[in-house]
Amino acid sequence: MASFFRYRDERIAIGIVERLKRLLSGHLRFMHVCGTHQDTIVRFGLDIMLKEAGIEVIPGPGCPVCVTTPYEIEIAVNLANNGKIIATFGDMFRVKGVKSSLADARASGASVFIVYSVSDAIAIASEHKKKDVVFFSIGFETTAPATASAVLNGVPENFSILSAHRLIPPAMSALIEMGEMRIDGFINPGHVSSIIGVGAYEHISKRYGVPQVIAGFEPIDVMYAVYMLVSQIMRGEACVENEYRRVVRYDGNKKAREVMNAVFRAVDVAWRGFPVIKSSGLQLKRTYEDKDALKRYEDEIDEIEQNLTELMEKQSSEATCRCGDVLRGIISPAECPLFGRACSPHRPIGPCMVSREGSCNILYRYRKSGRL
Repeated sequence: MASFFRYRDERIAIGIVERLKRLLSGHLRFMHVCGTHQDTIVRFGLDIMLKEAGIEVIPGPGCPVCVTTPYEIEIAVNLANNGKIIATFGDMFRVKGVKSSLADARASGASVFIVYSVSDAIAIASEHKKKDVVFFSIGFETTAPATASAVLNGVPENFSILSAHRLIPPAMSALIEMGEMRIDGFINPGHVSSIIGVGAYEHISKRYGVPQVIAGFEPIDVMYAVYMLVSQIMRGEACVENEYRRVVRYDGNKKAREVMNAVFRAVDVAWRGFPVIKSSGLQLKRTYEDKDALKRYEDEIDEIEQNLTELMEKQSSEATCRCGDVLRGIISPAECPLFGRACSPHRPIGPCMVSREGSCNILYRYRKSGRL
């Protein structure tokens, strides 16, 4: 356990583990879908503590950079190589598509900017009025409202959006339906839930009989969320409980959802490591097609699609990174043959190691690196 775990919290956590040991006689597997939760769990050794009580907590597809497909990245890279200015977040900069990354494109002379917000990307468009600027937008329901708000408030004529936004609840349903492993309960993400609210998850528990608890990000938040999940199971219930009441409301942030729904529509998209998941992606509505990079540069993107089969076959034959399996919870990061050997945060191969929200990156930083 990390030495900076506060003494009082440590005693509470140990008490929870001891109570769980008395309650349980078998093994339970819970999944979370949040990079920040994974950071808390690994950083404070909560996974090790919970294993003593027979509880396994595994990471799912909670890293937005990681779930973005090689094809989407390849589109951004090709647009950059064709003279567009691409603006995106830092973690996405180094993730490879099928052949190369935006970092590779910039090294070859393309204009690629790392930004911290959609506002930064709009500022770049305002400064380079004679150039086409594409904001490669990523993130779950937490970041999508900001992108939508920018569109509603008006953006420069030379600005467009390549949306790789994703929705969390459809992915949770897909994980259950794929049936690759048993999931006894979900620890739901606090940031996403602050937007979509408790009610957005209820259909999952009702349809699949899986308990869920929305959790905050302190170690005790996570530990108590696990205890709440176990309590549901012991009572024979399956519902959505809210441990993170200090932030998350039943209806979430209505204004943020209204803005998001005004600009985006849900579409079927693939996630890295997953097949196509119904209604799990966000694309600009027809009203805003002039700001949709997929529509604005349709002819250029069609050329990429013509070579897609050949490119993806090449990727399949060369790929040894198992980030997709990590995202589905099939293996732990340490079970990937590249982890800590050919692949590290200094020389990452897959997005799960590139992004600081990626499970491989988190495990390496806190354990493989020798820090803990």
